[in-house]
Amino acid sequence: MAFVFLILLLTLASSYFFYSVMWVPWRIQQHFRKQGVDGPDYQPFYGNTAEMIRMTKEAQSRAISFNHDIVHRVLPDYYQWSVKYGKIFLCWFGTRPRLAVVDPDMIKDVMLKTSDTIERDDFSPLSKLLFAQGLPGLRGHTWAVHRKIANPAFNLDRIKVWVPGMVASVTKMLDNWEAKVGEMGETEMEVHKEFHELSAEIFSRTALGNNYETGKRIFKLQQQQEISTYLAMQNVYIPGFRFLPTRMNRLRWRSEKETRDTMRMIIEASRNTSENSLNFLSMLMSANMNKRGPRLEIEEVIDECKTFFYAGKEATANALTWALLLLAQHQEWQNKAREEVLLVCKDNEHPTVENLQELKIVSMIIKEALRLYTPDNSICRRTLKSVKIGSLDIPAGTELCVPQAAVHHDTKIWGADANEFNPARFEKPPKHLGAYFPFGLGSRICIGRNMAMVETKIVLAMIIKKFSFEVSQSYVHAPMMFFTVQPQYGAQILVKRINS
Repeated sequence: MAFVFLILLLTLASSYFFYSVMWVPWRIQQHFRKQGVDGPDYQPFYGNTAEMIRMTKEAQSRAISFNHDIVHRVLPDYYQWSVKYGKIFLCWFGTRPRLAVVDPDMIKDVMLKTSDTIERDDFSPLSKLLFAQGLPGLRGHTWAVHRKIANPAFNLDRIKVWVPGMVASVTKMLDNWEAKVGEMGETEMEVHKEFHELSAEIFSRTALGNNYETGKRIFKLQQQQEISTYLAMQNVYIPGFRFLPTRMNRLRWRSEKETRDTMRMIIEASRNTSENSLNFLSMLMSANMNKRGPRLEIEEVIDECKTFFYAGKEATANALTWALLLLAQHQEWQNKAREEVLLVCKDNEHPTVENLQELKIVSMIIKEALRLYTPDNSICRRTLKSVKIGSLDIPAGTELCVPQAAVHHDTKIWGADANEFNPARFEKPPKHLGAYFPFGLGSRICIGRNMAMVETKIVLAMIIKKFSFEVSQSYVHAPMMFFTVQPQYGAQILVKRINS
């Protein structure tokens, strides 16, 4: 009897395996090919991930000249497959079908569809430890509650309160730069590291107030999780793997535990103070005091702070890095920006929320840097039911991948100079909503975009006013995708004091 049961069990298991791993992918692939959408052949279980990893390693194995035609390096799989199969193609991440979507009208449809039709794709269980269960990883009603509670923290009136702290952090960094420049009047600096440290301090101040020194420890713990999470995300997730006591998993567990313990300690301390603070943590906690409105549990508050820390720091630090590199390469725009800053910020005045609006050229430079070096080079959504996008019938469970970097470099959208640095193109807004979206689109648009723009403007304006800069001869141009698009070998800049 036991033998018969075992045979039946094996038969059912093999039937399920054949159906889900072989039959369903084959049927989906044929469905798209009938609509004229081709792509690399599906490989059982692993899909095309091995080829994706190979392309990425090959792209990162060699640097390029300092130009901004970077899609082949930051999105090598999209670049190579789009040349072979067309800009809209189907590939496979494990057993999950992934459709590349680059047409602005289709992008608008994908990003603006209601959440009961198309929703944000899930993080893998391993990546959730780094990104936590904050807004980017939530869906449905839970996401709506968290978004409603977090929204007030990012309106411009609230950000005004944080500006003096931002200015204080930048002043501290520039004083350090002044000491490094010394009597020689110039020095080489690796600004990518500088901006990560600066952004970590700014986000610690805005998130934790007087506890910002403790916040720096949280950033270091998150940095420890980055590499292991990045490596894990390159492969198909094997269910249960995260529970195995491997070296990487143990490191991940320790970092996660210390991060949450530290955050819990800060929360407990904030409960025992009468200080009326407007930092991000206090605003989340104040929602718990409102008995009539939605509330967050302590662990949910920790999740939101972790996400705020990591996502905010990464995006802003990398945007600043690329903006400074671009200005170092294009002296004419650096001079234009400096003239504007000196006109707006007179008599050694620091930037304020009010005069930031007058920095039009600086704004255009930041927008162009975000176009050429979009922090997150692709956005993924997943269909919850069958849906029609453009002329395509797309079955439920299909990943829709919008390769931002490819869209932002598309000559059909941006013209023949799409791969060139030209901030003047932003004197007017882009003509199509689905053509430019560095912070996403629709209800899922980045909640911290206003803060990111304010911080980036303040930092650039203060640097431009005090120093000039050139690209160092030691700089190697090698943009790579590591959660965000960043320089593989750092960003070496020759910083010079401006004689006043």
